[in-house]
Amino acid sequence: MQHRTLGQSGISISAIVAGGWQAGKEDWVDIDDAGSIAAYRAAFEGGVTTFDTAEEYGGGHSERLLAEALGHVRDRIVIATKVSWKHLRRAQVLAACERSLANLRTDRIDLYQVHWPSGSFGSEVVPLEETMGALALLKQQGKIRAIGVSNFSRAQLEEAAAFARIDSVQPPYSLFWRKIEADVMPYCVERRITIIAYSPLAQGLLTGRFRPGHRFAPGDNRSDNKLFQGEDHERAQAALARLAPIAARYEIALGQLALAWLCAQPRTVAAVGARSAAQAAQNAAAGDVRISEEDLAAIDAIGRTVTDPMDGDPVMWTWAV
Repeated sequence: MQHRTLGQSGISISAIVAGGWQAGKEDWVDIDDAGSIAAYRAAFEGGVTTFDTAEEYGGGHSERLLAEALGHVRDRIVIATKVSWKHLRRAQVLAACERSLANLRTDRIDLYQVHWPSGSFGSEVVPLEETMGALALLKQQGKIRAIGVSNFSRAQLEEAAAFARIDSVQPPYSLFWRKIEADVMPYCVERRITIIAYSPLAQGLLTGRFRPGHRFAPGDNRSDNKLFQGEDHERAQAALARLAPIAARYEIALGQLALAWLCAQPRTVAAVGARSAAQAAQNAAAGDVRISEEDLAAIDAIGRTVTDPMDGDPVMWTWAV
């Protein structure tokens, strides 16, 4: 497993990060706790040392499952979680951190992130200075070790950095969704901020499992994912057909190829979820894959056939943000 340094924190994180959105169950279907626990453990056994979750994932359910799965190896893992966009007032941030510490059964959170900017989904607009001040206090108290943000634009990232050191930003980023490359990524490279890419497999599309015409069950958030709709989906299917021979030459799965490409991007690690031990093990193995410069360029060019025609909307889903 390749490793990176988280921003300027000195904390070592794995190139493949195990994501916990699915474990919270909300917005997903056919997820069971036993499978989520097995996935967390298989990721660890596969070399993953970094686990990302959030209080919003099932109202803390994902956090509690992570503690159940890996509490016995707490000193060997890095835990990242997030405060909800609904809890960004100073007192709310402090209280949310205490809840997450209890859910995770730990005395410190290695990376504490703002999940979405204030005002998202109709939430209260809170000055960033107030939120970041609360996070800085938690860091001073030793309850968190590093501060991150998620789903922030470059302008929001720059504003947040005026009040506290930001060690990471977590945006949607994959071979088929590359909005951050225009402005967020150059800023992160310049300021030594780690990019923790979520939905790095484009919610499973990059695995090649979802063929044209696939219908998701009611309640599955992927029904609202633009990459599974219309011309975007048609271009993605054509690109997958061109990526398959490259993956075959490396004797790896399509999803592993996509993760390896992503981990080769500047300051980037991949936060990828799994609903089973088998999926988690396959994801973890991608952290050992190294792609030649020539093939990285070829993969990049294929990905652009999907992303270049897209509009500039940075949100992957047809949700109101």
